[in-house]
Amino acid sequence: MSNYKKNCLDHLFLLVKTLSKSEKRNFIIYVNRIKKNQNYKYLELFEIINKMDNYNEKKILDKTTISKKQLSNVKSNLYKQILISLKIQHTKNNYDIKIREYIDFSKILYNKGLYIQSLKLLEKAKIIAKYYEYNTILLEIIEFEKMIESQHITRSICSKSRELSTDSKELINKIKYTNTLSNLSLELYGLYLKVGYVRNEKDKIFIETYFRANITVFNIDNLCFYEKLFLYQAKVWYYYIQQNFIMCYKISYKWVKLFHNYKKKKKLNSISYLKGYHYLLDSLFYLNHYYEFSSTLKQFEKEIKNNKILTNENTYILIFIYTYTNRINKHYMEGTFSKGIKTVIPSLFDKFKKIYNRMDHHYIMILYYKIACLYFGSGDNKNTILYLLKIIENKKKDLRQDLQCFARLLHLIACYESGLDENLDQKIKSTYKFFIQMDDWYIVQKEIILFFKNLGKFYPNQIKEQFKKLRDKLIKYNNHPYEKRTFLYLDIISWLSAKIENKSVESIVRERFLNKFK
Repeated sequence: MSNYKKNCLDHLFLLVKTLSKSEKRNFIIYVNRIKKNQNYKYLELFEIINKMDNYNEKKILDKTTISKKQLSNVKSNLYKQILISLKIQHTKNNYDIKIREYIDFSKILYNKGLYIQSLKLLEKAKIIAKYYEYNTILLEIIEFEKMIESQHITRSICSKSRELSTDSKELINKIKYTNTLSNLSLELYGLYLKVGYVRNEKDKIFIETYFRANITVFNIDNLCFYEKLFLYQAKVWYYYIQQNFIMCYKISYKWVKLFHNYKKKKKLNSISYLKGYHYLLDSLFYLNHYYEFSSTLKQFEKEIKNNKILTNENTYILIFIYTYTNRINKHYMEGTFSKGIKTVIPSLFDKFKKIYNRMDHHYIMILYYKIACLYFGSGDNKNTILYLLKIIENKKKDLRQDLQCFARLLHLIACYESGLDENLDQKIKSTYKFFIQMDDWYIVQKEIILFFKNLGKFYPNQIKEQFKKLRDKLIKYNNHPYEKRTFLYLDIISWLSAKIENKSVESIVRERFLNKFK
């Protein structure tokens, strides 16, 4: 897989490989619209790259009339022509591109001195921008209109200048408020990506202070769609980081409902809609609301199947990660880990191989951890270790430090379970050092590390008693505001219960599920 990613580092090759059949067909039509284009070298380059499984520059030079000296320019030209073709094809589905096109045409007309015609095109652009709430572009249109009105006699009515000035001021205020909310949302999300959930009182105070300092007084009824969206996003991440999943559920429900009230936005802002669904499902998972989780997941997959959400490369990746992580979560809740491996993993990897090179490290780490936990629950420690090592060996230490910490903790447990404990002392020291380095050294982690450190001091007939003692210690922290975060990443209590009762983790979780929901 890593070799495939390396081969895809050429941007042109990657772009060609992401083209759908219709996009390739439209590109061929586009370049052949003039007969002489059939001999263009960039079309020759396109055809050979399209047939390649891996990028091979030597093969390109051997199989085409392109010289090594020409290759760089031909590649640049092909890249540009593909983008132009895509723009033409997708303008009808992307209203912001259509607006930009009107603005570009109006500037051409303006430069030719055709001011009235230029203003007419700007008016068309303005109607679309207002309807779809593209306020930043709308401000650009108004500023262009102001420039034309102020410099040229356009025979507009006298009140036009005052109207444009008023619209501009209102838009600036609206954009400023929207940007404040979107910045708050983005910065909270960035903080979560870095460290995960709040770890202590200091983290909690910092998050609360930051949030209150950047949120302003508002009347929800006066907010437009995007203002509400960014407000809900900021609040969801604010509560999510604090592990307040009840409030996270309430706000994420409003987030999803917002799109149901503005149905046209589902396809225009599909990524935000998908993220709202994800946090709604995640909240239900952590609250252990199984029936509502199942029905929400079913509704989510139904909307995907019925094309209620725009599908492109960006949304396809999110649909993939959210669908499969939540299918795995469902098996966690049900205690059907082995079934999950049989029913979820094969199709997951089939799709994963195709999009791996376009997924960011954050999503890849989440997926590896979910897969590792699924294998651990099924008793397959070998595969658990395999996928945890993919996280542990990751070089991006500043990304999802929480996942990296708990991957090491689970790795320690899986090594013990699999009998690979000849270097257990070294693994314990390495895990300990990493927790200290990441400033993530708290009571539950300390107790688990100390348990493994002292395990060698006891006789086999004393081990079960040590498991009981550790479980009794950890259960006390199950509802602790900060210590409970460990249990969100790792079901250590089920593992300890399995060791005490001489059962599998899967049977322990399954029994608990059946007792509660059946």
